[in-house]
Amino acid sequence: MSKPLYAKQWRLLPLFLYNLAAILLLLSWLWPTTRALWDAFDNRLFTMLNSPLEQSQSWALVWAVGSVRLTDIAVGIVMLTFFLRGSKIFSGEQLRHAFIGFFVLLIAMLLIRVGFTAMSEHFNWGRPSPSMIFPDAIRMSEMFPGWVALGLKDSSGQSFPGDHASVVFLWALNLSLFASGWRRLLVWSLAGAFMMPRLVAGAHWGSDDFVGGLLISLLTIGWACYTPFLGVVEGWLVRKLTPIFNAFGRFMPFSWFQFFNPKT
Repeated sequence: MSKPLYAKQWRLLPLFLYNLAAILLLLSWLWPTTRALWDAFDNRLFTMLNSPLEQSQSWALVWAVGSVRLTDIAVGIVMLTFFLRGSKIFSGEQLRHAFIGFFVLLIAMLLIRVGFTAMSEHFNWGRPSPSMIFPDAIRMSEMFPGWVALGLKDSSGQSFPGDHASVVFLWALNLSLFASGWRRLLVWSLAGAFMMPRLVAGAHWGSDDFVGGLLISLLTIGWACYTPFLGVVEGWLVRKLTPIFNAFGRFMPFSWFQFFNPKT
């Protein structure tokens, strides 16, 4: 039997720290004095990232590709490879705990995000994306109108919190519990790259991601990983699903992946 990755006990100190970090982030965004700093950051970041699109059609094409739904699928596949092959962070049957654990985290995050989004709507925290505010914003949907059918996203009527960023942050924070050194650096470098297209396109403000998205992921990690919740749920699911995974592992191409065949 493989050793579970997630504890089944309450760990009050990290739980407190994760919640404190989330609360301080939100307060820094709501308090007028520090909100002015966030607004200045948002404006400067959008101008810095979006303005170069006008100077080069090729540069704009790169970010247009990064902003379509098919690229989101590719990003999801890259993220999942960290749970399917053991050469980077996990090994052997740890992969099953990591993979199932991540999906349980996603479900927990969905519940937290629904609650936080409802609170955001109640207090009218939502706002249009920068591409809808800045009159001189470069809209990739206007540069590549045919790509809108492919899911090109460069605007949002309610851009706070950053839903896409919350998933990316959750993935990076989860892997950071187990990765160190260059592997942790790789995870966060990829996370930054995954979030960039929507910031360049103007679908989100910087604080949509670094306040809203990060806040949701911090709450999820805190309440899932430092309470018995994740250890109990993913452990139960792994026990129930192990015979199915082992059965798939007898056949190609599943046998190529350590997830299905931990002894490879």
